[in-house]
Amino acid sequence: MNRALPVVRLRVPTDEDAVAWHRAFDDPDVMEFHGGRSAELSVYEELTARQRRHDAELGFCLWTMLDESGEVIGFTGAQPWPQEWGPKGEIEIGWRLGRAHWGKGYVTAAAQMTLERVRAAGVGGVVAMVNARNTRSIAVTQRLGMRLAETFVSPESKQQGHCYQLDL
Repeated sequence: MNRALPVVRLRVPTDEDAVAWHRAFDDPDVMEFHGGRSAELSVYEELTARQRRHDAELGFCLWTMLDESGEVIGFTGAQPWPQEWGPKGEIEIGWRLGRAHWGKGYVTAAAQMTLERVRAAGVGGVVAMVNARNTRSIAVTQRLGMRLAETFVSPESKQQGHCYQLDL
């Protein structure tokens, strides 16, 4: 049985969202596949600023994710693949959610909205780069209809990853 997805709202990140993201992601479980520990606030300040530029220039970004009450619970969205390795030139979708909100369907709902928005912006396809042990994110890629295109070893973490693709 499929349950209804929760109400989620996406917005272009504000300066204040850097603090909210830092707070939401300051958890070893959340950061397990992102270096294992919380990033400094300055990392989120730079990230939110970059996402505002992406939105202005590309029409999409990593948006701040808000729950029904308007609480910042994470981010989801799309951006050009930022690394020198991997799917250079591709648009990557991604998400990160505060631990208290896991298992409720927020990421799936927000990622579906992301696909609609990037399609409307003229993007023809997206990739998702996922650690091979991250079963929760792999499940989201499957719910979105993405297909496994490649396996790789990350030059940064030295861990196995999966590249999922979806034509829009």
